[in-house]
Amino acid sequence: MPYRAGVRVELDLAADPVDLTAVLVDIPSVSENEAELADAVERALRKLDHLEITRSGNTVLARTNLGRAQRVVFAGHIDTVPINDNLPSRREGEILHGCGTVDMKGGDAVMLHLAATLTDPRHDLTFVFYDCEEIDAARNGLGRVERELTEWLKGDVAVVCEPSNGVIEAGCQGTMRIQVRTTGQRAHTARAWMGVNAIHALGEALRRLEAYEPRTVEIDGCTYREGLQAVKIEGGVSGNVVPDEAVLTVNHRFAPDRGAHEAEQHLREVFDGFDVKVVDLAAGALPGLQAPAARELVEAAGGRPVAKLGWTDVARFAALGMPAVNFGPGDPTLAHTRQEHVHVQQIRDCAAVLTRWLTR
Repeated sequence: MPYRAGVRVELDLAADPVDLTAVLVDIPSVSENEAELADAVERALRKLDHLEITRSGNTVLARTNLGRAQRVVFAGHIDTVPINDNLPSRREGEILHGCGTVDMKGGDAVMLHLAATLTDPRHDLTFVFYDCEEIDAARNGLGRVERELTEWLKGDVAVVCEPSNGVIEAGCQGTMRIQVRTTGQRAHTARAWMGVNAIHALGEALRRLEAYEPRTVEIDGCTYREGLQAVKIEGGVSGNVVPDEAVLTVNHRFAPDRGAHEAEQHLREVFDGFDVKVVDLAAGALPGLQAPAARELVEAAGGRPVAKLGWTDVARFAALGMPAVNFGPGDPTLAHTRQEHVHVQQIRDCAAVLTRWLTR
């Protein structure tokens, strides 16, 4: 039955995960408006006797308590970016279109399928369906769970089912934004020699960026390529005034062998002599592929894991001392676009890989 606002939706978790993805996509859940979808997920999970269920805001959590030696934590956000004339979902052959098909309701459907069908897994399982991932980090539901229900996030390995084209993306890069600030002295441009141009003073910082050679780092067989890029310049008073202040914003993506403090110290060395201020920082996550449960997943997935070039919530699990990977259906380059779509076979393949890992 097509989705209709105000009509209660009942999810069939035993259905083909492709069909389940379509149903999830059709329930609008733009960040801060996930209640309807969270309610549907909670109702469906509470029908499963083998799971313990709890809820925090619009985050729904479920877990087995079978006394297994190891626990795997699955995490997936249920919110999406604003709809862009790409709902309801539509199926064209082997392609499913719609907002959230990639980021990340295909991954959520896989998690729900596992929660319903794996009643006797070889590891204990925790599933976290969380809200507000697509907006300010302070609102992220996973962060709230970490603060209020920390025990629910503990395990031996974490799998974040963000889109990864169906291959294992291990760990993630750290990210840092800094501001390089220069000061000068105002003057009329007709008497420019009486002033000091703060914008001109950024020239040396830009030359250092132009000459910078980023590192390439291999960890656990995964290659992380770092980056250092100017992303914004601010300055200027008016068309006839020598500016007395200018700010260059720089983004640094760093390999997870460097901690946040090391990355900051590196940038202060690069811009030695300048006024540098850190304005945003998120540490990366080591791949952790040597952990036994992680090695088993790599074997089940086949192929070669790749480095995650970007930041994801795997870093939250790494901060808790857990190895974590990204593994989910969908091409991440299509996320947040009007053309968002997923190959349905990727959804089925991801479900099959994870089932094989957890049942063999």
